[in-house]
Amino acid sequence: MTVPTRIMERRLAGRVIMDLDMLYLTPVQPTFLEVIETSSGLLELFPAVWSSAEGLTSPDVHVRSASLNRLLELGAQRISPLISYLLATCILEPDLPLRCRIVRTLGELLIVDESGRQAPDAVRRHMVTYLAQMRTRPIFCLLQAAIAEPNLEAHITHLLNNCPHAGAHLAEIFSNRGVPLAVRQQAVHFVGQAGFLDALPSLERLASRLEARRNGQQSMPFAPPPTTQDESKLLHEINQTLWMLRQA
Repeated sequence: MTVPTRIMERRLAGRVIMDLDMLYLTPVQPTFLEVIETSSGLLELFPAVWSSAEGLTSPDVHVRSASLNRLLELGAQRISPLISYLLATCILEPDLPLRCRIVRTLGELLIVDESGRQAPDAVRRHMVTYLAQMRTRPIFCLLQAAIAEPNLEAHITHLLNNCPHAGAHLAEIFSNRGVPLAVRQQAVHFVGQAGFLDALPSLERLASRLEARRNGQQSMPFAPPPTTQDESKLLHEINQTLWMLRQA
């Protein structure tokens, strides 16, 4: 190894140490995020990021909410693959308003920001790794968020489109008579929005059953009203979704 090469290595090593020192000794500034964006792995070493990530697992909803606020202030979700993955696991957040904020944050990671920039590939890749593994429970949580905040529809559609099994799980939800009717309606709706053709047979079976029941009730007007949720309210959403899928 030549002398100039050794000198260059020492300078680079010194630069890394200075970067780490700055993380612990200086307040958060826009220039800090610019340095971190090009320094993979440094962001998680910053105490504010580390403590906020830990706060997302707190049993206290106020701590979890404050931790999310801090991470968003730092812009950590668009820089750190670890933080993006951690937020994806928070789709199961029990507090619905906080869950809606998390869903919005995740959906925004899959689109360009206000400056026209996408989140780095590693950030999106780590988040999508979790989304691809979603099963019925997190998808159910997404549907509840859609009911609470209808303007999350586009965000939730982006998230569901990154889960290859979402169509089957949505079909499981809308076919289950024990699930609240509003959640079942959302399940049918997102099948159409995301274009899950694998849910088409289940939709057709449900439509046939509901049509037959409605026709039977019309032929017997003296029959007592149903004692359970009125599934006939699903028919309009089902027929609209069937039309969308058959046009695809």
